[in-house]
Amino acid sequence: MVKIDLKNLKVEARKEIKKTDNLKDLDEIFKKYLGKKGEITRIFNSLKKLSPKERKKLGEGANLVKREVEEMTKERAKELQEELRKQKIEKEKIDVTRPGKKLEIGHLHPLTLVQREVEEIFQSMGFSVIIGPEIETEWYNFDALNIPKDHPARDMWDTFWLRNNQKIPNPKSQIPNKSQILNFKSQKLLLRTHTSPLQVRYMEKHQPPLRIIVPGRCFRHEATDASHEIQFYQLEGLVVDKDISGANFKAIIEEFLKRFFKTDIEIRLRPSFFPFTEPSFEIDIRRKKGKWVETMGAGMVHPKVFEAAGLNPKNWQGFAFGAGLDRLAMLKYKINDIRLFYSSDLRFLKQF
Repeated sequence: MVKIDLKNLKVEARKEIKKTDNLKDLDEIFKKYLGKKGEITRIFNSLKKLSPKERKKLGEGANLVKREVEEMTKERAKELQEELRKQKIEKEKIDVTRPGKKLEIGHLHPLTLVQREVEEIFQSMGFSVIIGPEIETEWYNFDALNIPKDHPARDMWDTFWLRNNQKIPNPKSQIPNKSQILNFKSQKLLLRTHTSPLQVRYMEKHQPPLRIIVPGRCFRHEATDASHEIQFYQLEGLVVDKDISGANFKAIIEEFLKRFFKTDIEIRLRPSFFPFTEPSFEIDIRRKKGKWVETMGAGMVHPKVFEAAGLNPKNWQGFAFGAGLDRLAMLKYKINDIRLFYSSDLRFLKQF
């Protein structure tokens, strides 16, 4: 009776082990026969109830069946693992003849693209690219540019004023005296409303002749709409020499616009007013006899600006101009809403 039980156990175990097609089921079969509550384990637990002779005979037979079941389980496990390996290899095999998947990578913002293109064009014409602080003093942003505190022109710039809790550097000298330090400590801080302060900052430390552009971010406290933002990017230009005229400006700006828009551009200069230039004018452009579009402001550097920078206006003259990089980008790419540049909408940004 004992022999029949062991023989049947081995036959049933073999059938189940060969039949299984995954490692999880194989593990369950192993537990069924050799687990803590398995069939063969129960036989071993029953040996203590038998006589020594029966115990020895049944124990030897049970051990033999146990080793055979263990061996069959190991062999089947190896077979299943090999099948899995082959399936994985087949599944992950690379077909080198198939076209690869296009990886999506980051790219430059349209305003960055425009700024780099503008810088490259002006650098090719001998201009240096200068950057300056976005937090300015009232003196550099207004006073040095011929916009005193009581000047009505200040209403043209809606300013973000800051709390002044730090020492302001003296714009006139490297080693200020005590009275100068007290004076400049009282200077009000603000987020610059234009890049024009760099005109004075640069001329203070660099003797003309000079030609520079100043790209950078500016801030104005105004309502946002399709053509206005509280932050925007501006391009300042300045050329100073002994004999500079409006004709020089017209020639340079025409060449720049032609290269930037990659087509023939017609321009016109209209009289205007800016406190830091005299005479001042607005520049309109049109392409292929289209509509005139206002693009930038410019003019001859005001004598008061030269004086603020420590230069004698009788010895030097020059022109300055300012254009919105956002504005140039909108004209170049035919964008009708400036807010799109700052929306972080990938549907818009991926087009560039």
